[in-house]
This record gives sequence, C-alpha cells and structure tokens, in this order.
Amino acid sequence: MSGIRKNSRTRGDTLIEVLFAVSVFSMVIVGSLAIMNQGTAASQRSLDITLVRQQVDAQAETLRFMHDSYVNVYRPDLDLSASATPAGEWFKMRRDVRALAATTTSDFNVGQTCPEIHPTGSFVLDPLNVVYYKATSSMKLAPTYARVSYTGVNKDVFNAAEGIWVEALQSSQGYVDFHIRACWDSQGLSVPMTIGTIVRLYDPKS
Repeated sequence: MSGIRKNSRTRGDTLIEVLFAVSVFSMVIVGSLAIMNQGTAASQRSLDITLVRQQVDAQAETLRFMHDSYVNVYRPDLDLSASATPAGEWFKMRRDVRALAATTTSDFNVGQTCPEIHPTGSFVLDPLNVVYYKATSSMKLAPTYARVSYTGVNKDVFNAAEGIWVEALQSSQGYVDFHIRACWDSQGLSVPMTIGTIVRLYDPKS
C-alpha cells in the first residue's frame, strides 16, 4: 500500500503555554500603552511651555511698550492718572509700585504648589488692549496652562489672569525689576511647572 500515513498523535499547545503567551502579549501591550502615555504627556508639557513662554514674552513686551510710550511724552509735571493711553497705564502702574515700595519678591513656589492668592502688589497686563490690572479676584489658578484669558464675541475682552502675574522690585538706583511669573499644573507631574523672567526698566526722572 502506497501513500503517507498521517500521524494521529499530533501534539497541540497546552493550557499553560496558551496562558503564558497571552500573559506575554498583555505585558507588551501594557508597556506600549505606558510608553505612549508618557510620550503624550511629554508632548503636552512641551506645548504648554511654548504657550506659556509666549504669554510671558507678551507681558514683557507690553511693559516695554508702555515704558517707551511714557518716556516719549514725559515731563516733570506730567499727570496721566486719568489717561487710558499706554503711557497712562505705565503712569498708574508706577504710581502704585512706588506706593508699595517693595524691596523683595514673594516665594515663587512655596510648598510645591501654585499660589492661590497672588502676592500683594502684584499685577498683570492685558497685552491685547494694553491695560494694567492690579491683583484682584480676576487673578486665579490656571485650569490648563498659565495665560491671560479673554471673553467676548471676538475674544478681546480681558477676563482673568490664570496663573500668571508680575511683581515689581523697586531699586534706589533709578530702575525697577519686573519679575514676570507663571505657575500651572502640568500633565503627568506631581509638582507644578514654573516659568519666570525679569525685565529691568528705568524711570526717566530718576
């Protein structure tokens, strides 16, 4: 008789082997998802830092613009307390800073949390409309990233300063150091993210 005789005793996978294969596959999937989540969180943090840096830069540029506007119209008897111009906003901000006469800044990140109440004498600028705002209830914690938020149909009405503020440090040498600070909770981190910079500007009458 010719032909190939089939082996009726072909061995299959045991239950233990199947369970082991499923376990290995599951660990690979879980590990891959963890790596993907870490990558997503890192990308989100990078985006947040870029956006907050833009917000900080906007505060710095607005400060410089207000200062230059004031210098251009300055005279010893100038009173711009009722002016809504950029020079007037600088005048009002400097008047308040001189009244406070701060010589030290607040602790940036006490207890590894963002401050819920902004420091006394701190303020924020509305870069879109070039307006100076004292520290009020419109300053609050950042729900996403630190920024100046707007409302209105065209998103051009100042709403709140979310996790961003400015502190002015008065010097006897005729200049003011403006400490621009931002603090917000970031995805995947147990401590908040912080960014800060300093802008030094001189008074024309100093």
